Amino acid sequence: MFKLGSRGNPKASRAWKGEVASDAPFAPAGSLASRLFGVIAYCEVAHLEFFKLLTREDAIERYVGLLKPRQLETERVALVEAVGRVLAEPLVADINVPESSRSTVDGYALKASDTFGATEAVPALFEIVGEVAIGHEPTVALGAGQACRVSTGSLLPPGADACVMVEHTEELGGDMLACGSDVSPGENVILPGEDLSAGDVVLSAGHRLRPQDIGIAAACGITFLNVYTRLKVHVVSTGNEIVPPGKRPAAGEIRDINGPALCASLKSMGCDVGRLSTVRDDYDLLYNECRNAMERGADVVFLSGGSSVGAHDLTPQVISALGAPGVVVHGLAIKPGKPTILGLVGDVAVFGLPGHPASALVVFEVVAAPLIQMLAGSGKPQPGRLSTVHSVQAVLRRSLASVPGREDFVRARLVSENGTVYAEPQLGKSGLISTMVKADGLIHIPLESGGVEKGSTVNVIQWRQPV
Repeated sequence: MFKLGSRGNPKASRAWKGEVASDAPFAPAGSLASRLFGVIAYCEVAHLEFFKLLTREDAIERYVGLLKPRQLETERVALVEAVGRVLAEPLVADINVPESSRSTVDGYALKASDTFGATEAVPALFEIVGEVAIGHEPTVALGAGQACRVSTGSLLPPGADACVMVEHTEELGGDMLACGSDVSPGENVILPGEDLSAGDVVLSAGHRLRPQDIGIAAACGITFLNVYTRLKVHVVSTGNEIVPPGKRPAAGEIRDINGPALCASLKSMGCDVGRLSTVRDDYDLLYNECRNAMERGADVVFLSGGSSVGAHDLTPQVISALGAPGVVVHGLAIKPGKPTILGLVGDVAVFGLPGHPASALVVFEVVAAPLIQMLAGSGKPQPGRLSTVHSVQAVLRRSLASVPGREDFVRARLVSENGTVYAEPQLGKSGLISTMVKADGLIHIPLESGGVEKGSTVNVIQWRQPV
């Protein structure tokens, strides 16, 4: 029908900030054409396939196959502001780090072979010939049987190839040193280029920057980094019963849990969350909300609730009415999260998540987050590795049933006892947010498994840490 996209579109970018209105060619929400297209497209594709559930891996592969290569824009940001952003170009070391050998201890620099055989009972004796202050070049060179005082970070003087800790020495007076321990060449020393070598590719393009990455960039003399612009994301919570968190819910109402939690998750991944809105189960209202988000330049739209096949579940119809290809996947062989929708309107990704909080957040973690990383510039997702990436091995505290042909993600608390890590399932309905709070991650029960017995070793996918 048409193509939507904000990247490289200054008008859409300004609209995202509320400065201008866009004029994307949408059919009016209440028009007969809009409604008929949504219903027909959904019935022909999504509804018929809902009960033919795709595996998570197959669904992601199908979805990625339809995504067009994005022309990601870049911006230059200050080093300390780049954490959580995706690197747009390789980071290359300009010098060796360190450039010269340095001591890693407070003690004495010396030649390692002069200490061989030394013990507390029969120490090796050295002549102290000077000291190397931190931040200064050595002014002495060591000969056989000579030592030099050093501190952590001091450069090694010529002739030295190791350092001995001060705890293993004793100054005897008259510039004599007794060394009661032998050391090997290179012991307690960082060698030139041991951390980084000039010309090394330290970080590749597409890498999401962590605090330690900021540190290594600083070691390379970098003060600004080229990163991809943030993904613009709009979050919509749907349902007649949903009210804002600041409102006291009346009978039959519930405060919006999914919206704030999803916004926080997206912000922690470096996304620009433009707006969180709450929409009733009304076709026109939901259509207009999504259309307006796309006109303002949203790269991604998240819809929470209304993704199943009930009379009030309008999400799949609205996605298909907004534009081709519409609903790409509807229904996954996972628990929780069966009614998940992966949609595409032009080049705008649209995710329909279940309304129950635990389901929505689990699906975000194991389905949406890898796709968000790819859209942000981090490369193609590898869903088959989810059970090992950011995971720990733990011993299961109780047996868990499952169904072959379905992946289960069970909330779990990690407990360490006597050196063993145990996984304690936090069982409960998918509408309960408290089970997510009590859990440290998700036990992954693979597709082919019929369950896991108590005492088995399981993979627990830990919650993604915010940056």
